[in-house]
Amino acid sequence: MGTMAARRKPQEKAAVSPENKLLVSRIEAAQLLSISERGVDYLISANRLPTRRIGGRVLISVADLRRYVRGDHPEPIVS
Repeated sequence: MGTMAARRKPQEKAAVSPENKLLVSRIEAAQLLSISERGVDYLISANRLPTRRIGGRVLISVADLRRYVRGDHPEPIVS
C-alpha cells in the first residue's frame, strides 16, 4: 500500500489550556464553574449563559463564563 495517506503523520490536536481558549465545551464550562453539566445546561436554557454553535457543537465563550462568575447569583441554579 504505497498511498500518501498511509505515510502521513496523524494530525495532532493543539494542547491549549482553558485559560487560553476562546470557547469551551459544556463539559469544560462545568469544570471551570465547578458545577454539573446539568447546571450548565440549565444556565443555557434560562438564557443566563450564551452559547455559540459551530457545526454540531455547543460552545461557550470563556469571556461569558468570566462575566457570569463576576455577578452575584443568590438564586439556585436549578429550581
